Amino acid sequence: MRRTLLSLLIALSVSGAALADDDISKVNGSATVEAGQHAGDVHSVNGSVRIGDRAIVQKASTVNGAVELGESATATVLKTVNGAVTLHEQAKVTDEVETVNGKVRLDRGADIKGHLSNVNGEISLDQAHVGGGIETVNADVTIGEGSKVEGGLLVKKPSMSWFNNNDRKPKIVIGPHAVVQGSLTFEREVDLYVSDSATVGKIEGATAKKFSGSAP
Repeated sequence: MRRTLLSLLIALSVSGAALADDDISKVNGSATVEAGQHAGDVHSVNGSVRIGDRAIVQKASTVNGAVELGESATATVLKTVNGAVTLHEQAKVTDEVETVNGKVRLDRGADIKGHLSNVNGEISLDQAHVGGGIETVNADVTIGEGSKVEGGLLVKKPSMSWFNNNDRKPKIVIGPHAVVQGSLTFEREVDLYVSDSATVGKIEGATAKKFSGSAP
């Protein structure tokens, strides 16, 4: 009897885990994983993707919509084409974060192990970490107080398709006690501000303007 009961409990446990890790896919409308739940890939075409606090998923992605990773939640990859990406406090991405047209915000303690990139939209870090470098074309970038970026920072030269944005110079701010390991490479004109308490690697293509206090 005990063996039968134990076998049943194990079977239910395995079945529940498999169901919990199913993919979630929508064409129109939001795709949501509730707080503390597990899922596989979570995808929408026209709609936002919301991963609740402490939830664990694989890839969270959409085409037209925002992607939001809740407090202490974990994902492998976050991607969108047109929409913002937000990592709330202590959220973790084990690979990359990518958007084309959208703001990227990392709240306190947020951690991206891999690469972070966008084309248009702001990028801001608040005591957060990026392990695989940051890349953009037209974004204003703020690496806020106490944040750390490994792998450097690259602002690429716009292609002809982004010609209308060429006249606007991105504003790049490296805040107090922030660290950027690796080269800061600028293939276009930018306004670069570096706190006098920040630590940065080699700067190529721009001249840093030093500032004291919390912001330039």
